[in-house]
Amino acid sequence: MTLPTSATAIRIGPRAAVVIAMAAFLGVVAFFWPFLVAPGTFSSNYAPPLIFGVLLVLVLCVVISEIAEGGINSKALAMLGVLSAVNAALRPLGAGTAGIETVFFVLVLAGRVYGPGFGFTLGCTSLFASALITGGVGPWMPYQMFGCAFVGMLAGLLPRATGRLEIMLLAVYGSLSGYLFGFLLNLSFWPFSLDPGSSIAYLPGLPFTEQWQRYIAFDIATSLGWDTGRAVTNFVCITLAGPAVLTVFRRAARRARFQAPVRFDGPRDRTA
Repeated sequence: MTLPTSATAIRIGPRAAVVIAMAAFLGVVAFFWPFLVAPGTFSSNYAPPLIFGVLLVLVLCVVISEIAEGGINSKALAMLGVLSAVNAALRPLGAGTAGIETVFFVLVLAGRVYGPGFGFTLGCTSLFASALITGGVGPWMPYQMFGCAFVGMLAGLLPRATGRLEIMLLAVYGSLSGYLFGFLLNLSFWPFSLDPGSSIAYLPGLPFTEQWQRYIAFDIATSLGWDTGRAVTNFVCITLAGPAVLTVFRRAARRARFQAPVRFDGPRDRTA
């Protein structure tokens, strides 16, 4: 029997799509604020990450509520809870040592099978749950939730493929998302992580090209090795475990029939 390549667990309606697009725009502003905020707008370099972090939490709440309103039934909610718990349990196994992150491959595979809405929501809930378990709650958490949410959502938007081609597609995407996640997360703390006299530190008022060169040098010097570890972990986990996990997810989706209408039968006549 041929299993379906995907099964939309959470539908994204037109209004939710608009909200997600607006959230993506705000997310870009929140991550790239060192290049967008005029010098002197805030009293210190510590204020923008905190302000944008609070905004991201509010935006994520709005997005998730819009997605839920568009159609999340009890079966999809149960699957979301199970996979969030699995991801929260897997994350401490890597703990970021040498860049090894075990949370992304399940996120990519679940987003692929259950759709972009499910992937977006799972990215938020799994990072939130793991932060509570590992004590990783802080101003960086909204940025991590937002980054993982879009990793899961984009996995659900990848082009159709089957067999080895699909595994290779997901593995390559997992590697690229590992680099992109690190690249974006570094932007949230780069402006206050170095001495201003450093040649790779954030310096308000510089032209965009020079500021960009400083950040690229900072990312290569401080994060490239960790991002490579994350990318390699994603590639290896998806290549080795991807076929089996995809089969399990698709079998569960086929049995759950997420979008099937729910019918309640009347009481049976036991006197017959």
